[in-house]
Amino acid sequence: MTDASSTPPVRSSAFAPLRQRIFLILWLATIIGNAGSFIRDTASGWLATDLSTSPAAIAAVQAAATLPVFLLAIPAGVLSDILDRRRLLIVIQVLLGLVSLTLMLLSAAGALTLTGLVALTFFGGMGAALIAPTWQAIVPELVPRSDLRSAVALNSLGINVARAIGPAAGGLLITLAGATVTYAVDVATYGVVIAALVWWPRKGKASDPLAERFGGAFRAGLRYARRSKDLHVVLVRAAVFFLCASAVWALLPLITRDLLQGSSGLYGLLLGAVGLGAIGGALALPTLRLRFSSDNLMLLAALVAASVMIALAAAPQPAIALALLAVLGAAWITALTTLNGTAQSVLPDWVRGRALAVYLTVFNGAMTAGSLAWGGVAEATGLGTSLLLAAAGFVLTGTLFHRLRLPRGEADLTPSNHWPEPLVASRLAEDLTDGAAADRGPVLITIAYKVTAADRAAFLATIHRLSTSRRRDGAYAWGVMEDVADPETLLEWFFVASWAEHLRQHRRVASPDADLQRELLRFHAGDSPPEVNHHLALPPT
Repeated sequence: MTDASSTPPVRSSAFAPLRQRIFLILWLATIIGNAGSFIRDTASGWLATDLSTSPAAIAAVQAAATLPVFLLAIPAGVLSDILDRRRLLIVIQVLLGLVSLTLMLLSAAGALTLTGLVALTFFGGMGAALIAPTWQAIVPELVPRSDLRSAVALNSLGINVARAIGPAAGGLLITLAGATVTYAVDVATYGVVIAALVWWPRKGKASDPLAERFGGAFRAGLRYARRSKDLHVVLVRAAVFFLCASAVWALLPLITRDLLQGSSGLYGLLLGAVGLGAIGGALALPTLRLRFSSDNLMLLAALVAASVMIALAAAPQPAIALALLAVLGAAWITALTTLNGTAQSVLPDWVRGRALAVYLTVFNGAMTAGSLAWGGVAEATGLGTSLLLAAAGFVLTGTLFHRLRLPRGEADLTPSNHWPEPLVASRLAEDLTDGAAADRGPVLITIAYKVTAADRAAFLATIHRLSTSRRRDGAYAWGVMEDVADPETLLEWFFVASWAEHLRQHRRVASPDADLQRELLRFHAGDSPPEVNHHLALPPT
């Protein structure tokens, strides 16, 4: 296996991705689109406080925004991997524009209720769920791999530029012009994003006889996520961080109104302060990465966020609260960019959308559960106590999970293409190139090794490491057997669901796994290479 530590990471300028014209145009468009979304969410969050005084009800609006992402992110990730990503983004942007248009019309008619607000927020969350994995998955298409982490950081920076502009504009608009105009501005921003996507000169997906269908792609994505230990670490770290962080986002409207005695204008300014702080944090992040590891950055973000929550619980003056929210924004962007960048770097392209969707599911699941939980805690104990408890959770989990190290993400995950095409008898070759026939299965693959007794233990240890990639890339069952007549003959076997899926497996083997397979061959003592056989299940008679 390639030793990532022996290869120094390639560092790029923080703004290098902006030299790529397509990335720049789409980046600017997403800032405008996200600003519109923050304008809409600011209006909805403040309208909720007019429609109800219950903390649980207010938190339900936040939960309605994140719950769909928790429920739909994985199917959305599948769609992003099997459909044309550009067309998918355009369709969903149109649907999101219709949601905001409905909010505008109901507001204009004076017919917007809390139930309607929650329902439309949920529909907007569905659009966000469908679109989020695709936006993240297209990043490697727009920049060189050396600029990937910088591009992820710039995307986070763009979101927080929008967070700085959108909420402040939303608070000002709803105060001066009302909710109807505020929602109308959001509708207009979707036109900008759609125009940029229509302009994007992306080539359509070429016809591929091995293209995955939804069901198989869904299973393949879950299988990969289940077997990727690096991704597991990112998911655990994300879950514990965002579970605690959700307290501020869920309760901020009530913190503004009840603890700070503020209006919708202050609420928008507080959200804007988060965005400004995040911009400062994103700009400082390249320098911080040179001095701190990813794990130390996550610990620092948790401790800073905990300190902000403790200070907010003391009901400070609005000016101090604005400064505190700016500091929180810097901590938020530090954690979010660190986790997003790590997740991107440990995923190969073929499953990127689906695996990022699993990450988004965990992220939004933690935010949803946290929003509901902290809303209930605030209902039972008060806002100040709930913030103190969330701060205590940050300190505890940040310290405990600091020992669970994030992966470095420096391995080359491009396909190695080192597997030779399987030998197929002429009478089967034509049939197995047909789309329907290629779905025949299951397929049993066997590989026979000759291993001396002296090398047996080392061979078995190495091949069990290889089993992870076999299962991750397509196998649903795997094992090793010995020949009872010749114990030096060891047979590796694994099952794949169909012939087409095994051919896809050929395309998926990454360079580190190829290195591991070459390491395994060092133990093979035969005069010829290990014998590989493919066995296809007979069709039912």
